[in-house]
Amino acid sequence: MFLDTNQIQKIIPHRHPFLLIDAIVSLEPSKKIVGVKNVTFNEPFFKGHFPSIPVMPGVLIVEALAQAAAVMVLKEIPDRDKKLVYFSGIDRARFRQPVVPGDQLKLVVEVLRLKPRLGKLRGEAFVREKLVAEAEILSTIVDRGD
Repeated sequence: MFLDTNQIQKIIPHRHPFLLIDAIVSLEPSKKIVGVKNVTFNEPFFKGHFPSIPVMPGVLIVEALAQAAAVMVLKEIPDRDKKLVYFSGIDRARFRQPVVPGDQLKLVVEVLRLKPRLGKLRGEAFVREKLVAEAEILSTIVDRGD
């Protein structure tokens, strides 16, 4: 299964500049998702992190993993337009190598435990097949309070 940015935006509410997934390249419902993020020099965070040595903030790599997880979780919910997936916790986060402009992040998220309103997932981010970041992500599915 392939989802482009427009299809992703029909599933999760994130928008530019905070949508941190460019495509979903593989999805096994309630099991595993693989997405990509093309890291470009014009990302707004590079203006201040760091101006002369641009490095993608680790927290945004984890956010990209969490967004991929949200796509996987919400894709299977029929009334997803009435739900939000909140990032409710992070465990065992490790950052192994800087991510810089020109890199393509491969985001791999696997379900460890999934209940109707709670999820625990393991995310790994790769650049050219090298692990650059990993974390366990906790999420909570809530009703939108529109």
